[in-house]
Amino acid sequence: MNGRTGSFFGTVLGRVTMYRLVTLSLGTLAIYAFVLSLFGQVFYKPLELLATLATLLVVGYLTNRLFGALFQVQPHSESSVITSLLLFFILWPTSEPTALAWIALAATVASASKYLLAIRGRHVLNPAAIAALVMSVLASYVTLPGVSPSVWWVANPWLLPGVVILGGLVLIRTKRLTMALVFIVLSWALVTVRLVTGGQELGPALLAPLTSYPILFLAAFMLTEPLTLPPRRWQQLAEAAIVAVLFSIPFTLGQVASTPELALVVGNVLAFAVARRRGMRLTLEGTRALTPTAVEYQFSSKRSIPFAAGQYLELSLPHRGADVRGSRRVFSISSPPDDDRTIRVAMRVPERASSFKRALNALPVGASLSATGVWGDFVLPKDANKPILLIAAGIGITPFVSQLSRLHLRADQRDVVLVYVVSDPQELAYAAELETWGTPVLVVGPTDDVRLPDGWRGLGPGRLDHERLAEAVPDLAEREVFISGPPAMIEALKPALRGIGVGHVRTDAFSGY
Repeated sequence: MNGRTGSFFGTVLGRVTMYRLVTLSLGTLAIYAFVLSLFGQVFYKPLELLATLATLLVVGYLTNRLFGALFQVQPHSESSVITSLLLFFILWPTSEPTALAWIALAATVASASKYLLAIRGRHVLNPAAIAALVMSVLASYVTLPGVSPSVWWVANPWLLPGVVILGGLVLIRTKRLTMALVFIVLSWALVTVRLVTGGQELGPALLAPLTSYPILFLAAFMLTEPLTLPPRRWQQLAEAAIVAVLFSIPFTLGQVASTPELALVVGNVLAFAVARRRGMRLTLEGTRALTPTAVEYQFSSKRSIPFAAGQYLELSLPHRGADVRGSRRVFSISSPPDDDRTIRVAMRVPERASSFKRALNALPVGASLSATGVWGDFVLPKDANKPILLIAAGIGITPFVSQLSRLHLRADQRDVVLVYVVSDPQELAYAAELETWGTPVLVVGPTDDVRLPDGWRGLGPGRLDHERLAEAVPDLAEREVFISGPPAMIEALKPALRGIGVGHVRTDAFSGY
């Protein structure tokens, strides 16, 4: 993917929340399946698809609301839609009343799992996977007509292009492409070997894992579900490898034979066992204006919230009149981890802000909201002798504030240079803190009539590119580089830096919703 294409995808997809993009992608795939059904390219009839999908959506939504009321938790309606759409492609489509009751039961199990199989407000298992697993187990004991285990009918050659395109968009948006590729490549290789050793010719054996197994669908839409992932990248890659092995090599767990959903559920359990993941309740303690367009929010938590400087959390704030971007957002944590019961985040609040930002801005002090967890690998290297260059654009400064604050509190002397890109000097958020910490700052922006703190230097306005960086930071190639800002800047700058010899470039894209 070239810089211009990557910038386009990063900018456009960044305007849509992850949940909304998954909903739209699965919905589009469902419409595509209906079209294929009309032309006989899918085994199931249009009426069967329609009846199954309608049952899942209606029952999934209602039971999610019901369990939310019983557990006194604000339900996330879009999550129920996503789960229903996933089950649509997993369960056997039908229009028979008895079988539709079975479908309704699956939707109910999926909704219940989000509340019954949850630790501190966060579900442990993928709801669609655990529902499919429960129904497959029950199907072995039930002999009613139309009742069947999961079939994963999405593994269809005609549906494959839709899965590839739509799943690819989701993986780009969620930045889980590497994790998905680990699962896809390993599963494809293991299934191919198994088919060849079983007597199948090499050519068909190479193609079958992609056309007859739900490898791509599972990777794009289920394996990478954020609420069931461990927080660090290496843990996520390990989970992908484990699930791939379980997916590809037949095994039994008690009386249960291996299925895609069982492989994923086992992976979820292992991920939960090795990683501390939990939901959190946060109380708003106060706000402060950082710049004319940026606001910082400070929250407290009754429980300790372990995180590393540079990581991010997802806030959930259901509200009336939610726009297309939904009610959940991810924000880099700007506070240091030394006080892990205090969490600060900052964001731009433009005049035409999203409904989420308006709802957050309207919260009174003392109000509470939930955070679904902490993730991210945008952390400084453990080697204290490694020189570092931080590049921030606008409110992209927030993860660096957490990192630099922690270094200051611990008197950790590191060779750190910060390049701060702003369109207006008034948008230099956290300038007072950066001056106190003694961080060398190079400002890219109109600063001719502005007095900069000691140790700061203005580089003038204009586009930041690798040539300007190399001139301003002579030892650029020796530094580990961290970039936090809009996707367009990252996609243009990252390959250019690598092209001039910078070995390690880590990025954190701020989509600006």
